[in-house]
Amino acid sequence: MADELRPLSLKREGDGLKIEWSDGATTTASWKTLRAKCPCATCNEERGKPVDPFRILSPQEVAAGAPVPVAMTPVGHYAYQIKWNDGHDTGIYPLTLLRELSERSA
Repeated sequence: MADELRPLSLKREGDGLKIEWSDGATTTASWKTLRAKCPCATCNEERGKPVDPFRILSPQEVAAGAPVPVAMTPVGHYAYQIKWNDGHDTGIYPLTLLRELSERSA
């Protein structure tokens, strides 16, 4: 368990999340990427459907604008739940997914 990958710090930086990991790596994931890759069942189902070119955005989606988290809560020692400005809050992001969706920083 001592060698388990874990974040040492999480910081809002620009339009994304900067994470310093226990293995010495520093990564950044954009809010847009994190919101688009939400792992919840509803979002997974929506991503599996064909794109609807006539889909109309809800007033809440229009008002929200670009994806920005309003809260980020740890779930045990393995994940974070992100609440988004569009009201979506059911996605639980395991640390492995956060690492996978992040780009290594210099």
